[in-house]
Amino acid sequence: MDKHSPITLNPRPRNDSQTITQWVYQSLRRAVMDGDFLPGRQLTIRALAQMLDVSPMPVREALRQLAAENALTILGNRRVMVPQMTAMKFTELCEARIAIECHAAARALPYIDAPQLLALQQQDAAINAAQDSGNLAQINHHNQEFHRLMYSANPHQVSLPLIESLWLQLGPFMRLASSSISEHYLVDRHSEAMQAIERKDAVALQLAIAADIRDGVAFANNPQQLQSFINHSNG
Repeated sequence: MDKHSPITLNPRPRNDSQTITQWVYQSLRRAVMDGDFLPGRQLTIRALAQMLDVSPMPVREALRQLAAENALTILGNRRVMVPQMTAMKFTELCEARIAIECHAAARALPYIDAPQLLALQQQDAAINAAQDSGNLAQINHHNQEFHRLMYSANPHQVSLPLIESLWLQLGPFMRLASSSISEHYLVDRHSEAMQAIERKDAVALQLAIAADIRDGVAFANNPQQLQSFINHSNG
């Protein structure tokens, strides 16, 4: 897959409570977050409208919202582009993830009950199945769902929108990074996190979350390999 490959969107069905504009926004947001669009990819309103079988107007509005979230860059002439990645930007995004997600995990811990822990276990099993089948999009999607389930257990949380903004900016690049995850992700950090949840150990949970994020981007510890991934993604 490269930035010139045909785009395939697999949006969820629209439910009765969603307007078309809301559905288009959620569909494109998920596509960016899951890495369906690689860095440097140019997109047109017309092409996206055809893929989603809608008029250009809700696509235009959705793209404006995503641009405001730093997920896309508006070029004009009815075109938008997925921002390219740099080593400094990538490092900053990952460090921000660690800082905010460790906080979110610790704050959610007192509210995670047995049914929520079971849901986390199910998401972790889905990640393992996606890894076994080599489905990079599903690896990213279920990993995000695992973290989202954990943090949203806190009924007072305010950090999830910030976290999802970071996921949006990293999503296009992480699809490529996931292709080498088995080389670096040697310890099951999600298992460590769930064990910490069972013990109600906030410190251990934060350590597991930080390690999970770092292991997921361990290739970045090698500057040459990081630059190679960036060059590939920006292609």
